[in-house]
This record gives sequence, structure tokens and C-alpha cells, in this order.
Amino acid sequence: MSVFAAAPSPKVRAAATAALADARPDVYWTDRPERPTPRPQLTGAGHRGDLLVVGGGFTGLWAAIQAKEDDPARDVVVLEAGRLGTGASGRNGGFADPSLTHGLAQGVSCWPDEIDTLERLAEENFAGLRRTLAAYHVDADLHVPGELTFAMDAHQLAGLRETYELYRSHGLAAQWLDADAARARVRSTHYLGALYDPGVGLLDPARLVWGLARAAESLGVRVHEDTRVTGFAADGPGVRVRTEWGSIHAGRVVIATNAYQGVLRRFSAWVLPVYDHVLMTEPLTGEQLDAVGWSGREGLADGGNQFHYYRRTLDDRVLFGGYDANYHFPGRIDPDLEQSSSHELLAQHFFALFPQLEGLRFTHRWGGVIDTTSRFTPVFGTALRGRLAYAVGYTGLGVASTRFGARVALDLLDGRDTEATRLQLVRRKPVPFPPEPVRSVAVRATRSALAREDRTGRRGLWLRALDRVGVGFDS
Repeated sequence: MSVFAAAPSPKVRAAATAALADARPDVYWTDRPERPTPRPQLTGAGHRGDLLVVGGGFTGLWAAIQAKEDDPARDVVVLEAGRLGTGASGRNGGFADPSLTHGLAQGVSCWPDEIDTLERLAEENFAGLRRTLAAYHVDADLHVPGELTFAMDAHQLAGLRETYELYRSHGLAAQWLDADAARARVRSTHYLGALYDPGVGLLDPARLVWGLARAAESLGVRVHEDTRVTGFAADGPGVRVRTEWGSIHAGRVVIATNAYQGVLRRFSAWVLPVYDHVLMTEPLTGEQLDAVGWSGREGLADGGNQFHYYRRTLDDRVLFGGYDANYHFPGRIDPDLEQSSSHELLAQHFFALFPQLEGLRFTHRWGGVIDTTSRFTPVFGTALRGRLAYAVGYTGLGVASTRFGARVALDLLDGRDTEATRLQLVRRKPVPFPPEPVRSVAVRATRSALAREDRTGRRGLWLRALDRVGVGFDS
């Protein structure tokens, strides 16, 4: 049984409580003096633009940059409801996995005939991301140390070994580590083996948002914060976009709001807002680093359905998040939900995994919404007779793939027939989630079944039934 399934010892509980005592209820990435001053609101009526992008996170900013690179004369406007980086783009762990399919196994399961194309497009997209950051001098601390996924019990070990064989059968770089080799990379006695994927990058997500915004503005994009969009209507050949402060007429619109669904009602059928929680430690001392190893700075995860992700920052803090995926009836999104008992659970798991770090303190604790779909990959489409396009639903793996999603949305908007727009990933929608109150019941049942599989290694009737209809639940 995994260490996380056992009740924490009194020593672990005490270490977790002490470590959280002074943690700020704020996002580490944006709680820094280099955060840019807010851009102005867009107020009043009479504004116009060729392309309006709704949402100033990764997808929206990538759409704005690529639209200007396609046509420098195009007048592009970005409207962000809050501050840049307030949403998922500034709250995530900074794992830049190139995958477009939520991992190879999910891609093979959903699109076996397209998987080689999808893997190639993922590689091209990640290379394009790196070129863009270099071209616009965006310093987001991007480095590519790879990712280690650890088995914490016998059935995770078997599952990870299958994943390793799948990587090898598709010609992808991967390394298998037995228990001794895994513990030599990172010192925890609970590791039974690991899969190493060398292609995964790590970065500072807030600095990426801020850098992309500056890059967009250098191309002439107008960026406005604190300007919430409240509705759309066809208006002549374009779209009249209502905001809380006025309106703007746009020739075309890209929706890049992810979990925030109010701007287009149809999203609620496909996108489930799920809360994830994160902790950040103070910088580790040299002695603490020696105790834990981890000299390769790889991103880390464990192999359960309820999984943790953790990483070192370049100043030697440790980010530790995941495990719980909390859905709140009826899809509620509220700042009051960002602090929860999930932080105490995460802290206990941290010290169960690394008892040698007892005494380390957490400086920040936060939560945020992930936009998950039933197949764990985005949903693409158009509305208003092709004048509006959207790409939402990245399920926690959007740091790199949002660039691809933005490209697809622009191509759909402009009516381009491309290799990407012909993909079944793009053309077919995921299975919709049921309406409330059935949705909440189904989510609870699925979470319970996933936890049971983590304990027993048995998939169970409920999960097998969901597998048959192509429905899943993840963060």
C-alpha cells in the first residue's frame, strides 16, 4: 500500500502543522515585487478591433502573438477579467510537458491512428515555444531536466513498466529505473521504481505570462486588465462584445477562458472546474539538499490516480501539489475555495515522503481551478457562424499545449484547412458531462473508485464502465 493511503503518524502530523504555521494564503509565483503594474481597463463604447481575445492567460496571449505574427497589420485586443496570471496560468506548478494528449497512453487510447502525428506536432510545438521565448527575450526560467514518475506500490510499479514499454514501442526516449536507481536520484525510501521522461521542462509560470504579455505588446497588441466580458452578439460581419465597463466591436473573437465558463454556455457540458492545491517551501539549505539528493532538478510525480507533482525551483524551493481534485456543486468557482484542508493533507504527505526534511517551512499555500474534460484534452470549436473560436479544457497540462491550442483556434477562425484542424482531437468533441445534480453524484462516485483503485490495484466496475464510453476524471 502506498505511504499516502496510510494514516499519518503523530510525528508527521506535528511536522506538517509546524511547517504550515506561517504559510501565506497566496500564490508564490505572483506574490513578488516584480509583478507588473496593472494594464488599464477598457471602458466606454465605440472601441473596435480586428481580433478580440477573451482571456489573458497562456492561450489568449499565445493567440494574440501568433495572430500578429500571421498578419502584423491585424488590430488585436486582449481583455482579461482580472490581473494577468490571476487564473490557472499563474497558479500551476510550471511543468511544461510537450504532450498534446495528456500523455502517450491517453493519446494511444483515444487516437491510435493519429498518435504519431500528434507526437510530432507536440515536438514541433514545444520547439516553437522555445524559439518564441528566445526571439522575444522572455525569461521564464525554462529548463528541461525531464520528469521522474515514481511507483509507490506494486500495482503502480506494473503500470509504470507498461508505460515505459509503450514509450519504447513508439520510439520515444525514456529510461526505466529500479528501486535502487530511483532512490539514488531522489532519496525517499518509498520509491519502488521510476519512469524517466527526458523531454519535460520546468519554468516560472507567472514570468511566462508577464513575458508573453510584453511580447504581445511589442507587436502592437492592446492588453486590458480588469475588463470582464459579459456577452456576445452578431453585429454585421463581426461581433459586438459587451463588457462590464462598455463594449467593443470585433471582426473575430477567440475565447481563451478555460475553466471560467460564463462567456459561452456550451462550455459547461464539456468543461468541469476542479480545484487543485499547492504548497511552496522556503529555500532548502545545503544540508537539506544533501539529505534529499535530487541533484538533477527533475520534475517529480507519483504514479497513482490521486497523484502529487513536485519540483525544485531555481532558488531551491520545493513546490508540492496535487492529489485532491475537488469539484464544488454546481461547478462553483469562488476565491473562498482556494484555501482548504487539502493543504494540511499535502503537508502530511510531504513529510511522510521526506521525513529528513522535518523543520522545513512552507511560505505559501494556494489553490486554483483546472479546466478538465472527460478525455483530459481540450475541446475546440466555433460559434456565431464562424466568427468566434475557442480552445478550452487543458486538464492541467496546458503550459506548453496552450500554444498549439491557440494556433488551432486561429486556424478555425480564419477557415484554414491545416494538418492540425483535420485531427480528430480537434474535430470531435469529448463526451459531455451529465447535468446537475447527476454530475456531482458521478464525480463523487468516480473519485471514490479512483481512490479504491489506488489502494487495491483493481480497476472496478464503475471505472471500467467509464473506460468503455470514453469518460474520465482527472486534474
